[in-house]
Amino acid sequence: MASHQPIKPLKRPDLVAQEIKRLITEKNLSPGDRLPRESELQAQFQVSKGTIREALKSLEVQGLVSISTGPSGGGTIVKVPLDRTLQFMQNYLFFQEVTIDSIYAVRLMLEPELAAGAVPHLTEADFHALEHSISCCDPSHSHSDLLEQRREDVNFHDILAAANPNPFLRFTCELINEMIRQLIVFGNRTAQAEHRRFGAENVEFHGRIVQAARARDVEQVRALMQEHMASAARSVQRMKGRLQGRLILDADSLRRFRVETDPKPRSAALAPAAGKPVKAAAKSVKKPATKRAPKTAETVAAPAVEPAETPAKPRRSTAKK
Repeated sequence: MASHQPIKPLKRPDLVAQEIKRLITEKNLSPGDRLPRESELQAQFQVSKGTIREALKSLEVQGLVSISTGPSGGGTIVKVPLDRTLQFMQNYLFFQEVTIDSIYAVRLMLEPELAAGAVPHLTEADFHALEHSISCCDPSHSHSDLLEQRREDVNFHDILAAANPNPFLRFTCELINEMIRQLIVFGNRTAQAEHRRFGAENVEFHGRIVQAARARDVEQVRALMQEHMASAARSVQRMKGRLQGRLILDADSLRRFRVETDPKPRSAALAPAAGKPVKAAAKSVKKPATKRAPKTAETVAAPAVEPAETPAKPRRSTAKK
């Protein structure tokens, strides 16, 4: 009979962190609101200054609070970023056998409902963003490289997610989209023709989905998205896609990856509708000297294009070993 480890009592800073969360709820604080000063928290919870600072640091690591120093410093409530949430999810899934098949099985269940629920709430600005996304990932017309086109495929789904009023469904689908964008790799020998075929199929489905959504045909949008997800799963299998490593990229690695692989800022027409700020292009982050990735290494990110097949320079992997 397996023995169970005793539940360890929480340390005092962790207990205070929980009480601060309760305070945030009771006072209905929102991102941008400030917490009481350290001295006020210290008096309220009757603990030392060090304990308060440890508790605030814990909340900062969780992404819930931003801490500033100085006379007017203290804690400010912030919206937990998606990449931080993805990091915690990766930690949970670290020892699980997560496959692309399992991810697409969940997408097949959720994306049709997400799209159908978004239809009544799509505005003209949303339709403009969706159509712009389609034009960006069309392999027959777009001037973007194939990697950018594959990223735009996922952005299309983020735009629909942003219009869906169900926050939990929206969050779940956006989290899956982030995993697809950051953690899926394809073999070096995946031909450009396969990427173009995949892109053409996505453009066809996306165009039909937008047309049905403009007609406010909820059932048709649901059916098309279900067909689209099944087709996408088959394409990824055909292209021998897989998850990188064991989901061990952390939030800092994700940020570095975005900086190093985004050659230009996103379109202003797309980013607001997707609920994400437009980021200007940035120079690659300088990192300590590491071994250069072997030429046979697979390319990180959703349908990535191999260095040998595009004029882009090969980049060092940002994944932790």
